[in-house]
Amino acid sequence: MSIQNEKDLQGILKAGKFVAKVRELLKLLAKPGVSTLELDLAAKHEFEAAGAFSAPKFDYKFPGFTCISTNFEIAHGIPKKETILKEGDLVNVDVSAKLDGYYADTGISFVVGNSNQTLQKLCETAIEGTMRATKQAFTGNYLRHIGKEIHSAAKENGFTVIKNLAGHGTGKKLHEEPQVLVYEDKRDHRKLNQGLVLAIESFISTGSQTAYEEADGWTLVAGNRQGTLSYVAQCEHTVIVQNGKPIIATL
Repeated sequence: MSIQNEKDLQGILKAGKFVAKVRELLKLLAKPGVSTLELDLAAKHEFEAAGAFSAPKFDYKFPGFTCISTNFEIAHGIPKKETILKEGDLVNVDVSAKLDGYYADTGISFVVGNSNQTLQKLCETAIEGTMRATKQAFTGNYLRHIGKEIHSAAKENGFTVIKNLAGHGTGKKLHEEPQVLVYEDKRDHRKLNQGLVLAIESFISTGSQTAYEEADGWTLVAGNRQGTLSYVAQCEHTVIVQNGKPIIATL
């Protein structure tokens, strides 16, 4: 969607503040010995208290209030009581909500406990790529410049990107046009319009450039033809395109 009035602006900002609050809560609670289901139940409490709807559950019948992925899972991980976090695990929490008719989407990858240096660098690169990309979300700029920044951050730090996953428009539905690639497609000449709401996200990989869906029909992993799996880190923010500095609704 594109922001048309003050009501739209405040609606996106309110939804963005809510999902950011839940994201940070889950990150805080993610300790060794805690299950991903426990994290999801904490999110459920926040959703119900705020009168918000879980976007993946509401829009797609996802079996959880949030997507929580661990280690070689990239995204859409189903919260489970048997998935117990341990020291050094790579975790991604992805929180998206519908609140008062407006959607916002955010996510972060992090390492539980004492950091594995490679995984820590991977997570830091995901944040760097997304934050660099958000700076490209200004009116009249090329859409492809967002993906260019994400891919550049990955390459500069010795990583790659998952090319068949992307960010997206959001606002009135969880997923809207346009698709926001994590690399630059120079054939794409679309420009960003004032007020456009985007979910900008990086998918930074230790090797693979392709995501595959697991047998559960939800969970995504990254691998190659030899069956070798890669770690992937994500960072996602809901951003409003502006003439000047873009507004990040989910900081």
